Amino acid sequence: MTSVAFHVDQLFAPAPGGIGTYIRELVPHLAKEAEVTLFHARFDGEPLDDLLHRLPRHALAQTTRWLYPTWDLLGRPPLPEELRRHDVVHAPNPVAIPPPGPGQKLVVTVHDLAFRPYPRLFPPRWLALYRLGTRRAARRAGAILTPSVSTARDLVRHEKADRERVHVVPLAASLPQGRTDPEQTLRRLKVREPYVLFVGTLEPRKNLLRLVRAYRHAVAHGGFPHQLVLAGPLGWQPDPLLREIRLAGPGEIVMTGTAGAADLDALYRGASLFVYPSLYEGFGLPILEAMARGVPTITSTVSSMPEVAGEAAMQVDPRSIEGIASAIELLLSDMNEAERLARAGLARSETFTWERTAERTLEIYRSL
Repeated sequence: MTSVAFHVDQLFAPAPGGIGTYIRELVPHLAKEAEVTLFHARFDGEPLDDLLHRLPRHALAQTTRWLYPTWDLLGRPPLPEELRRHDVVHAPNPVAIPPPGPGQKLVVTVHDLAFRPYPRLFPPRWLALYRLGTRRAARRAGAILTPSVSTARDLVRHEKADRERVHVVPLAASLPQGRTDPEQTLRRLKVREPYVLFVGTLEPRKNLLRLVRAYRHAVAHGGFPHQLVLAGPLGWQPDPLLREIRLAGPGEIVMTGTAGAADLDALYRGASLFVYPSLYEGFGLPILEAMARGVPTITSTVSSMPEVAGEAAMQVDPRSIEGIASAIELLLSDMNEAERLARAGLARSETFTWERTAERTLEIYRSL
């Protein structure tokens, strides 16, 4: 049986984001067919994430502030013997590349290269770590996993990664689907139906300034009663978005803050429309989450999002406020088109499963 040391620092982050979801969904499936040991840097307090209590776990002595730059620059310090004995060490985030031991294979998942087109959207320290770690992964990893062809192409073009070592392994929807009426949850979150929904970290890369302006344009032009609901934690550089929301304008905008799985499920199920006009994604899990619940979806024409959505979502130029507004107006007024996309999205989402993601990942481990 293949043995894997899996790096899980992201589960300690205040907002674990898509990489946190990747770890939570992939690791339990891997553990059915492989011996998996989790490891992480030193953090204060006891871990809250349930996964960290279900599998063998090793806490390193150093903090991330010291470990990450020394790993990425020097390939030191080595992992403890307990972790070096595994066949594979898997880094699910290129910001930190643990050094493999003698005979041990390094696998790195690179979810996106957003730091290249949008360096100003990253805190300086994390920008430097992403650059260093991705470069080291391109040179040292036995295999690099990417969730999309778009990210794979970026790696080969920008980081000169060997095409033969880059493998596309798509992700899948992850939120459990509830069956109860979402009304009580919506009331608690101060959300009223009908509404247009966005889910994700509220940060510049998600293009929310343009979404707010497009929503207001659509409401003013079409007279729609829908709220705009932004569900997710505040991320990097939130002030421009907060100032925009405070401006007087048509419609009503609600920010729910961080929402747990049950709340997100209720928000998706109650939505009239899901809009995800991101400027860049390595995959775009919220697109699948919405489509899996039969919510008509609008997303961007750039990076990986067309791969995920296929013909099952309306695609728009994310830099065009008018284009986003027109798509919102169309799907809020044309019920036939909205229902067509809802059916197509549901069928599309069923082609992505975490079982397939794990099977493909295990095949790559075994091929090294």
